[in-house]
Amino acid sequence: MDQPPPTATAPTPGTEAAAARHTRRRGLGSVIALVALALLGALAWHLTHSPKAPVAGTVGGPGGPGGARGGVPSTVGIAVARRADIPVLIDALGTVTPVANVTVRPQVSGVLTQVLFKEGQRVKKGDVLATIDARPFEATLAQAQGARGRDQAQLEAARVTLARYQTLLAQDSIARQDVDTQAALVKQLEGTVAVDRAAEATARLNLGYARIVAPLGGRVGLRPVDAGNYVAAGDANGVAVITQVAPIDVEFAIPQDRVPEVQERQAAGAQLPVQAFDRTRTRQLDTGHFLTLDNLIDTTTGTVKAKARFSNAAGNLFPNQFVNVQLLLRTVHGAVVVPVTALRFGPNGAFVYVVKPDRTVALRPVAPGEASVDAVAITTGLAAGETVVTEGADRLKDGARVQTAAERPAGAASGAASGAASGASAAKRRRPSAAAGGGG
Repeated sequence: MDQPPPTATAPTPGTEAAAARHTRRRGLGSVIALVALALLGALAWHLTHSPKAPVAGTVGGPGGPGGARGGVPSTVGIAVARRADIPVLIDALGTVTPVANVTVRPQVSGVLTQVLFKEGQRVKKGDVLATIDARPFEATLAQAQGARGRDQAQLEAARVTLARYQTLLAQDSIARQDVDTQAALVKQLEGTVAVDRAAEATARLNLGYARIVAPLGGRVGLRPVDAGNYVAAGDANGVAVITQVAPIDVEFAIPQDRVPEVQERQAAGAQLPVQAFDRTRTRQLDTGHFLTLDNLIDTTTGTVKAKARFSNAAGNLFPNQFVNVQLLLRTVHGAVVVPVTALRFGPNGAFVYVVKPDRTVALRPVAPGEASVDAVAITTGLAAGETVVTEGADRLKDGARVQTAAERPAGAASGAASGAASGASAAKRRRPSAAAGGGG
């Protein structure tokens, strides 16, 4: 039996209103999405196509940084090549060493009666530093003198007897054996007197050693003994340590490649000046002259020890002090000199950027020579009077346009800043209008 078809249910007024609201919401969401996509596209086009204000001293227009076909030139520092004398120097770290450092030790034993120096005092050669009780040595000297006098008298008597025996022998009144015996006695006494004289000299020398004197001039160190101490001959500590500080030496090392040139200059009789500076290289301590080279090259460092001598009249150099040494080998006269910062190195060697009259630069290969701390000599490739770039060369290419800081327009930077500010304000004005259009 067939079933009757279902009958359509008539929509109610509430259902129709809900469906209409749903349809409007879907349409409004689509419009908002389209407006958002349009805004994003406009912002992307603005960021990629809007012109940017050039900044002075940065990459210019076509042709690279500061290109010749336009654009803002690069701001650089310049200097003019000039002729000057450039010194050939060897810089090294040196150590101040005294010419002599002596520990004064007593030569005889005894009790110190006086210590006549002060710690840190400057003494001269021959100054008395201390004294030892001399009475034992005076007694020994007197004893030696007495023994020598006694033996000397015996010698004189033996000589008189020998002369008498020789006279009797001539008269054939005495045996020759007696004469020979007396002659031997004279020689024996002569030897005894010689021994006595040596003993007397030794006693006199020991008496002199009771006065301890300075063997050289210099500065006395800290005192290791006091008056009343017993000192023995050859004590390790001694009674004083004297260091010669004027003149004084400085030891330093020079590269082995410079040894032939130093030897050549020495063979020619040149007096090579040497300057000593403090640790910071700001204060010159003294000026001296090159003295000698060591006889061996240090294989671990490839250097040779050298020594220079300074008068040290002002006392600025102190033993074992570290100083910076500057040895002048020779002077190159009339060389074409530029600042060290102007010289650059590339795959093809050394070069400089030469500024031409039209304010463009040309890459010029050069051959550098001797250099000092702030200048370098150019042997070939550059003439005196030409202008070279010293700062800002990293941004340059051959043919680039340049300008100095003094030539840069005063309003360049402010103009760029104002252009950026106006672009930002324009973007702000466009964003509200777009949003308003999307809302409609």
